[in-house]
Amino acid sequence: FLFPAIGGLLFGWDIGTTSGALTSIMDPNTSGVDWYALDSFQQGMVVSTSLAGALLASAAAAVKVGDELGSKKELQLAALFYGAGAIVQGLAPSLGVLIMGRFTYGLGIGFAMHAAPMYIAETAPPSVRGLLISLKEGFIVGGIMLGYLGSYVIFGQDEGWRSLLSTAAVPAAVLMLGMSRLPDSPRWLLQRGRPASEAREALEQVRGKKANRDIVDAEMARMVSSDHHVGGINELFRRENLRPLYIGISVVLFQQITGQPSVLYYAEQVFINAGYDPADGAGVAVILGFFKLLMTGVAVAFVDSAGRRPLLLGGVGIMTLSVLTLAVCSERMASGDVAGTSFTARASVAAIFAYVGAYQVSFGPIAWLLVGEIFPQRVRSAAVGTATLTNFFSNFLVSLYLPTLNENLGTAGTYYLFSVMSVVALSSIYLTVPETKGKTLEEIEESLR
Repeated sequence: FLFPAIGGLLFGWDIGTTSGALTSIMDPNTSGVDWYALDSFQQGMVVSTSLAGALLASAAAAVKVGDELGSKKELQLAALFYGAGAIVQGLAPSLGVLIMGRFTYGLGIGFAMHAAPMYIAETAPPSVRGLLISLKEGFIVGGIMLGYLGSYVIFGQDEGWRSLLSTAAVPAAVLMLGMSRLPDSPRWLLQRGRPASEAREALEQVRGKKANRDIVDAEMARMVSSDHHVGGINELFRRENLRPLYIGISVVLFQQITGQPSVLYYAEQVFINAGYDPADGAGVAVILGFFKLLMTGVAVAFVDSAGRRPLLLGGVGIMTLSVLTLAVCSERMASGDVAGTSFTARASVAAIFAYVGAYQVSFGPIAWLLVGEIFPQRVRSAAVGTATLTNFFSNFLVSLYLPTLNENLGTAGTYYLFSVMSVVALSSIYLTVPETKGKTLEEIEESLR
């Protein structure tokens, strides 16, 4: 589990370091380059080109690369792009080279976020599959926190952005070396026509010497008897695949369009209204980051005992109430209700914490958990790639149009819109998402036919 999860850590690292690196580059006292005066478009290019790389890699993984390479080799490819991108960014002599490094790093993100949940899902015991895939979300949040810390450490250093961005090459090397010691997924081996003995050897290696032989025998029997045909992206739209396809794509889409970017975008202003020092904007990010990590731990602890559905339904229900509270509070603040300002501001802070906490026990880890386990083996790679592409593209669209939404609807109106989307998400989850805890991937596939 550890090595595939490093792919998530490196994704989180990119999120956590981008702002600090950009601040260092644009400060004439610390940039060390003569192209530090970036205009808004150039800043946007630095921030968004890693997402462009992730989109391209996700599309490539969905169409062909994922099936051809298998999740192990795809993670090694991700490590190669992560490492190369980190080194190019750290050594960049010009803005163009920096952007090229950002794009290369983004290719690593796309391949890693496609392959990691698949590898963990296909090799983990059913009893702890939810825990292990959810821990990957913990690694992403941990990477964000490490990125914040790294940005703090290099603050004020000459060309500190170079060391900040190139540091990712070290965990990328660990990912590459670690995956070289792990076997291919036993299910992928069977799908590629390899002998059952080779698949069994791979399964025994990832389960360890203490694994119960009877359980391994039973799981091998189910794998051997399942359909080993490799289905392309066109097969996703066959009738038997439509329900899992809807479930997988809907959860990652709702993950992005139920307000998460908006809540975090306005978090600093909410804290300031409640009396938080406006000079310490980074402190808001750190506080919320630690809280996200704590609540991810709650999800990890209960996902295999409580199950996926209760955490999703409960979490999204609290998210809905929280974003509705933020809408009402924003409306009251905008109306100039001076008498209730203090209470309204504190209620907004409480709503942000409730929203972030609920997100981290529901959509945060469980969307990717379902993506890893809900799809039939024959189309899993194409389906996970499609879901990953949907996630990154919807993230891009929300980030792009959020300022426009706020300008046209106001902060309160934007929150009201997201509360409506949260109700739609809650209804969809209730009606379509099955409970998958404790089931093998083959049992999940059979139950959805």
